[in-house]
Amino acid sequence: MKNDIYPCLWFNGQAREAAEYYCGIFKNARILDSNPIVTTFEANGNRFMCLNGGPEFRFSESVSFVVSCDSQEEIDYYWDALTADGGQESQCGWLKDKFGLSWQIIPAMLGSLMSDPEKGRRVMEKLLKMKKLELPVLQSA
Repeated sequence: MKNDIYPCLWFNGQAREAAEYYCGIFKNARILDSNPIVTTFEANGNRFMCLNGGPEFRFSESVSFVVSCDSQEEIDYYWDALTADGGQESQCGWLKDKFGLSWQIIPAMLGSLMSDPEKGRRVMEKLLKMKKLELPVLQSA
């Protein structure tokens, strides 16, 4: 797969470690290339670059990666894997992994659950009270 546009993630000496971490979480993931400055990897057909850029910059919530999940089991898997070893839960399906990178772990059907204005309002009320999203609760709203 060729993506001409892909993210470069800035790390402070942890580029290879981060790439190995993400490859261990995502299925169909592999390291593409690595040197002391840059490690590139692919996960689920998406290319990423990890750069050992130094301590100047850190991740913020202004950029996050969305993982669209087909089941509660998949939501639980990614949530647990990405919050392990020092990750932090946030609200509404958001979390930070152990490197401080923000993720949104959401059900693939979230858009359809919110497509009806009245049901969408009820779904949103439930969603706003959650950290990890619970698909059965959202479906029953």
